[in-house]
Amino acid sequence: MKRRSLLKVFSVLATGAALTMSAGVHAEDKVIKVGTVSGPDAEVWQVVQKVAKEKEGLNVKVIEFNDYVQPNAALDAGDLDANSFQHQPYLDSQVKQRGYKLVSAGLTYISPMGIYSKKVKALKDLQQGAKLAVPNDPSNENRALLLLQTQGLIKLKAGAGTGGNNATVLDIADNPKKLKISELDAAQLPRVLSDVDAAVVNTNYAIAANLQPTKDALALEALTSPYANLIAVRAKDKDQPWVKKLVKAYQSQEVKEFIKKQFKGAMVASF
Repeated sequence: MKRRSLLKVFSVLATGAALTMSAGVHAEDKVIKVGTVSGPDAEVWQVVQKVAKEKEGLNVKVIEFNDYVQPNAALDAGDLDANSFQHQPYLDSQVKQRGYKLVSAGLTYISPMGIYSKKVKALKDLQQGAKLAVPNDPSNENRALLLLQTQGLIKLKAGAGTGGNNATVLDIADNPKKLKISELDAAQLPRVLSDVDAAVVNTNYAIAANLQPTKDALALEALTSPYANLIAVRAKDKDQPWVKKLVKAYQSQEVKEFIKKQFKGAMVASF
């Protein structure tokens, strides 16, 4: 009887150990699905993917999107494990508007927004009534209008554009050149440069359209801008070991050097 009891105990322990080992293997083999946008973000993530595998033992699958809406929706729905394409003000606006339970896990880079044109070589050459285009999502429109204000093209109402109060074209208090400003999807802006006099474009979309920010932009945001991009995850996953490994892989020296060499100041590591 004692022998049978001992055998049962050993059997239970062995089964438990096997299950534990199986769970451990499964955790290590888990494929982390990261959503990003096509262009420079996707280029950087090819390097991160390699570093994550070689140094952190993390299998990362990069999934590319062509807009700023789907990556957060997919992450919140559980179709992604993380995404990397946005700055904190944009994430905050999406969380507020759509009720997402998403948080930042770590910073990636800052990419200065720029003003581009195929019709003028300097902002001073913009004529009265010139047509401009800006992103239509709240945080990036706010960012674009602040850049136009910094360049002296418009002036916003007091308090607009700061302290979490996203500005829109309705918040323009002074428009000396009577600029006609259209709000369009951010991904479409490089494609309308032939139809407008100038457009304020996010760097990832500018680079994807073969524009060189440090060479082609009529004006760029200062690198002291608060719009650093980040890695977002579901709030419930923030303290998971794989999240720390993923962030560590991104914030590696290999990735920092790649960003510096590949983008030559158009993107600057924020870590």
